[in-house]
Amino acid sequence: MVQEIYIIDDDDSSILVFRELFKNDTDYKFISVKSDQIDVALKNIPAIIIINEDAIEVDVIDLCKKIRNDDDNSITPVIVVSSDGDKKHRIDILKESIEYYIKKPVNEKYLYYTVKNLNRLMNINRRISPLTGLPGNVQIHAELKKRLLNKEDFCVLYLDLDNFKAYNDVYGFLKGDQIITFTSEVILNCVHRNFADGTFVGHIGGDDFIAIVPGTNCEKLCQDVIATFDDKVLSFFTPEDVKKDI
Repeated sequence: MVQEIYIIDDDDSSILVFRELFKNDTDYKFISVKSDQIDVALKNIPAIIIINEDAIEVDVIDLCKKIRNDDDNSITPVIVVSSDGDKKHRIDILKESIEYYIKKPVNEKYLYYTVKNLNRLMNINRRISPLTGLPGNVQIHAELKKRLLNKEDFCVLYLDLDNFKAYNDVYGFLKGDQIITFTSEVILNCVHRNFADGTFVGHIGGDDFIAIVPGTNCEKLCQDVIATFDDKVLSFFTPEDVKKDI
């Protein structure tokens, strides 16, 4: 999944630096945002926000407060890059729950790995489900809200398993967990097979999943998920039970 990182500056002086730094990292997309467009930008819930304090025309503390007061971006990491070396100024910014304050001049490798490692940490923390590695309810809600606010055309698939409790009762929780993991893999593979980008798959909990895909036609995807699941699920049953079903 491509990680969208917003660079907040008013003169576009930073965007070329980051694009050059990450030119070999296709998983990162850097987007330049003017400080007076922050409200619009926050609706898209970026992976990371980087503020070039030297290139904005608003107070950086106020800007940080606005980001942190936005419910959907309460956990979005923020990095402030600045030439201001005043200790109190730096502490005042960090008090706003800002993750990093990096003083200029900036070592490019330091900046590169700070962004990479912060993004890696957030990806781990956002994976609510340790079983499937899929985003949970907080991210599902945010993803739906983002698309609605942007007035996108999209389909929502709610997927669950029939008779999952009965399966757990007969085969045990370990096999039940294997079925859940298998189901998540089927959904992910089918979604990616049918749509090149703009997709989202989440794990609501238990045997309940959600998939969000662009456009208003998802019938082929639904058929693909069902056919793929039915084709492979029998391997999770004993031969005796498979014969009974037949």
